[in-house]
Amino acid sequence: MEYIITFKSTNRAIKAEQSLLEKRISATVLPLPSQIREGCGICLRVSPGDIRLALGLLTEKNIEGIRLFFREMAGSHYRYDEIKDIGGFMEQKLSSLLDNCTSGGCGAKISPGELSKLLAGLPVFYDENLLVGFESSDDAAVYKLDEKRSIVTTADFFPPMVNDPKTFGKIAAANALSDVYTMGARPVTAINLVCFPQAMDLVILKEILLGGAEKVAEASAVLCGGHSIYDKEPKYGLAVTGIVENDKILRNNTPEPGHKLILTKPLGTGLIMAALRGGVASEAAVKKATWSMERLNKYAAEKLTGYDVSACTDITGFGLLAHALEMASDRVSIVIYPNEVPYFEEAYQYAEAYLMTAAGQRNRNHLAGKADVGELPFASQELLFDPQTSGGLLISVSSHQSDELLAAIHDGDPSARIIGEVIKRDIDVILF
Repeated sequence: MEYIITFKSTNRAIKAEQSLLEKRISATVLPLPSQIREGCGICLRVSPGDIRLALGLLTEKNIEGIRLFFREMAGSHYRYDEIKDIGGFMEQKLSSLLDNCTSGGCGAKISPGELSKLLAGLPVFYDENLLVGFESSDDAAVYKLDEKRSIVTTADFFPPMVNDPKTFGKIAAANALSDVYTMGARPVTAINLVCFPQAMDLVILKEILLGGAEKVAEASAVLCGGHSIYDKEPKYGLAVTGIVENDKILRNNTPEPGHKLILTKPLGTGLIMAALRGGVASEAAVKKATWSMERLNKYAAEKLTGYDVSACTDITGFGLLAHALEMASDRVSIVIYPNEVPYFEEAYQYAEAYLMTAAGQRNRNHLAGKADVGELPFASQELLFDPQTSGGLLISVSSHQSDELLAAIHDGDPSARIIGEVIKRDIDVILF
């Protein structure tokens, strides 16, 4: 279905038409259809995302004879249905976050395979103070300030995965802050990143920003500004800067053979949010997944001090196995204990019913030939590929200290488990 705007042809109207194009409103001039030609002079096809902006500009310039139509194919011809109450149409505000988005959370990320191809074509910048860049697919960049400290910088934003705006703000902020914690750092400042439809009520945006601000405050960081633009879909996140001592920087690809792997949050948020979109998620499942996504990884990260941790990352849109693949790099192999991986029971049930996500399938395709999951139940496979939003930390720690660290993490994250180990490089990168 398309929107068609018609109005009388006058010198003022022609200038208004030029103004639409200058403002980069997506509008195409069409020949006047015979069905609606009477009283018209100019006919424009306007994209749904720009329709209210276009009508507002034409109204502002007092253009005569403005009419608005829906156009859709009816057999071999177009059918035009006129919207008589343009004023009422203009006053309508989009209120559902999910209805206005095609995907949400970290499930909206570009697939790891495609992303690696894109990054491979970028020039590598050398600076002796750039300790961690994008070449290793690490969670954040690290730049050395002096002999004692470095700054850690990252950015993360995405479309909503829940309808409640404040909850969405909390989840998006917790997800963005997580990348700083994975590097062994503490967040210091945060800047809002906002894309928002012009037709959506700004009260919704205020609630999103309030939720994000609450998480930034919980992280003991400072919210100090932001950048916002109009967009067809709402998106929100943060650019975060942190500080880390140089001898405490953690990487995602430096696990030591013999170390154990701890996962701090259960898997399955992607499947549960997909079930929510499909109208089949239980209230209990959504509540548990939401609580997990809102929880800062700050509390688990704070427990790492004093332990022999060789690597750390967080599980987000690429799923557990793709992040494990990044952790293995070309140095070691990762053994996963499938029966020890924590997950939401409802997510397992949804996977058993063959509810799947597009991002999960992209992750599966990326891992083809790198992780043989053929012997695992299908639902277990889906959980290992499931795109997590604000997922838990994956920590490589000395086997002599793994039980003690797990007990400490359990204090606030009771679902944490030892889910695998690091071994010397095998023929296969990921084993079960």
